Amino acid sequence: MRGRRDSKLTASRPLPKIVPDRRKYRRVTVSLQGRFMSEDKQDYPCEVINMSAGGMALLAPISCAPGERIVAYLENFGRLEGIVVRSVEGGFAVEIQVSMQKRERIANLLTWYANLEIGAEERQHERVAPRIAAQKLILPNGDVHDCRVLDVSLSGASIATAVKPPLNTVVVLGRPRGRVVRHHDQGIAIQFAELQDPDSLARTFG
Repeated sequence: MRGRRDSKLTASRPLPKIVPDRRKYRRVTVSLQGRFMSEDKQDYPCEVINMSAGGMALLAPISCAPGERIVAYLENFGRLEGIVVRSVEGGFAVEIQVSMQKRERIANLLTWYANLEIGAEERQHERVAPRIAAQKLILPNGDVHDCRVLDVSLSGASIATAVKPPLNTVVVLGRPRGRVVRHHDQGIAIQFAELQDPDSLARTFG
C-alpha cells in the first residue's frame, strides 16, 4: 500500500522541464551567401551572418514567423532544413534540423572557418599533395576515366588526365562532385560543389 501511495505522489508531481542547451555548439561569425525557400514555396536570397552546428542567423528581404519551416541552400554547406525560432534585426534565427552526420560535417566546416585567416578579397585554401593520388573521374554521360590528383584542397583539386571536359562540366572525382573551372598542361582543375570537411577529404585522398 505504501508503495502505491508513493507511486501516486510521484505521478501527480510535475516533471521538471528539460531545457535544451543552447550553447552546445560553438557559434562562428561567417558571411555565407545563399537562398532559402519559405513555407509558401517562394525563393529569396539570404546571407548567414553567424552559425553553429545547431542554428544560424540569416539576413533576408522578408521576415519569417517563429515555427515556420524553411529550406536554405548555402555556399559550401549545401541544403539545410530548419525551423525559425525568433526574429533578429534584418532577418531571423533558425534551428537547423539535419542528421547527426550532417551536423558533424557542419561543425567541422565551421571549425575550419574559425581557424582560417581570411584575406581581404577571398579565402585561400591550402593545397596539399594527396597520399591517395590515383582516382576515378566520372563524366556526366557515365564514362569513367583513370586520373591522378596533383593537389587537393577543401574547395577543389588539380588532376592529371587525358580527357579535358569543357569548362563548367559537372564531374565526380572519387566521391566529391564539382565542375571543371580550368584546363592546364597536365589536365584540369575542379572546384567542388561544396566545401569538403577535412575528415571526409582525408578518407578519400589520404
